[in-house]
Amino acid sequence: MRFEQLEQFVALGVLRHFRQAAEQTQISTSALTRSIQTLENEMGYELVKRSTRSVKLTPEGELFLEYAKTTLSELELTKKRIFQSVNGNANEKLVIGYTNKASSIVPISCGQFLAQYPHIKIEMQLQDQQELTRRLQQGEIDISVYSQAINSIGSDIHLPDQLVLFVSKNHPLAHKNDISKQNLDSYPMFGCFSQSKQVQTMLNEAIDSLNKSSSIKVGSIEQVMAGVVKSDHFAIASIEHANTIAENSELVQLKTNKDLNHEQLIVQTSQQTSITEHVEHLLSLIKKAGAAFN
Repeated sequence: MRFEQLEQFVALGVLRHFRQAAEQTQISTSALTRSIQTLENEMGYELVKRSTRSVKLTPEGELFLEYAKTTLSELELTKKRIFQSVNGNANEKLVIGYTNKASSIVPISCGQFLAQYPHIKIEMQLQDQQELTRRLQQGEIDISVYSQAINSIGSDIHLPDQLVLFVSKNHPLAHKNDISKQNLDSYPMFGCFSQSKQVQTMLNEAIDSLNKSSSIKVGSIEQVMAGVVKSDHFAIASIEHANTIAENSELVQLKTNKDLNHEQLIVQTSQQTSITEHVEHLLSLIKKAGAAFN
């Protein structure tokens, strides 16, 4: 006895018409007739009373119809449970929070995940790290992704990509691999203005963070470069001057921690989130993308 035979018998029992039942189950009328006869032989009872005008089920046929309906219903339920066990609940939704530094990692990873699990909904939320931590603790997000300095200390310099620090090639810091605020404390500073209001704001914020606002000397890039070459000053400028600085053999760009690979990706899950097979797969995709990005 095969499941398709049960489907064929249910169609006949509901429609009470051989041709219509055959069309619904996409077989020929003769094939349906043979299928019903096979069922009757296996059961040892007549299940269908045939006449030229109608089809009637015998009492045994009515009982078998209920059995067939129940069996097919259980079959669909079992299929659904197996699918959910392997792929997750079709109504499942994962909420992923991430910081701006992880914005090149999370969307790519989620796209790869959805290609394999299209039935699972994903909501991505861009948050700052403090809000990300709060939401994770409250169970408002399932996964949080952010990056942080491996050796995060208060004296580290975090400069935007639009800014550079430089010194004379003879400066004591010229060949130091990692510059911190503490290294710069004892040296005076030059600053070069930017024509971009946005970059100038970054410059002002960087100068404030280095505690040089009250003592910095400012000028054009030519004036600043000339002053740096002849002194122990260090200088800050916008990226628009990077080529000019690089072309001067008397100057060296300082290596702040934005130039070094000190960032590591932190991926965390909420305590309320079940770590199923597909969640594990998503986590592995995020970590893999983070490793490739670094």
